[in-house]
Amino acid sequence: MAYYYSRKLQIPFDEAVQRAIQNLQQQGFGIVTTIDLKETLKQKLNIDFRKYRIIGACNPQFAFQAVSLESHIGLMLPCNVVVQEHENGEVEVSAINPLETIDNITATAQLAVIAQEIGNRLRVAIDTLEHGKPEENLPQALPTDYTSTELNISIPG
Repeated sequence: MAYYYSRKLQIPFDEAVQRAIQNLQQQGFGIVTTIDLKETLKQKLNIDFRKYRIIGACNPQFAFQAVSLESHIGLMLPCNVVVQEHENGEVEVSAINPLETIDNITATAQLAVIAQEIGNRLRVAIDTLEHGKPEENLPQALPTDYTSTELNISIPG
């Protein structure tokens, strides 16, 4: 399995960025960072680079649950989504596959459930960018209302 999920789109770059942000928010993510790599490379190194935006997305509920289970998992946060325009003008949106990445760190059943749900949400956000609905073979999302008993953690509040 790949460490990322990606789709090529037939929409302009700026529209893809805006839709990606909106779709991520609809899937419960907050946007905590946006990095314009093209602009950064121009300012810091005077290099002309293609359009390339890194969007840092974080779902606070799942982030809290994951960090409560594994204190160093914060090294993997936020989830990055990349929108890039290739030299041929093609726009591509990619997201990290948390389940693949987390397996290499620590494979607990509880973290795997969280990683799978985050991966499903990222994939839905990407799949709905162009046509407004996910692919037919997209796996059903897992429930979002995990209880502290199911995850074996205590949630304040």
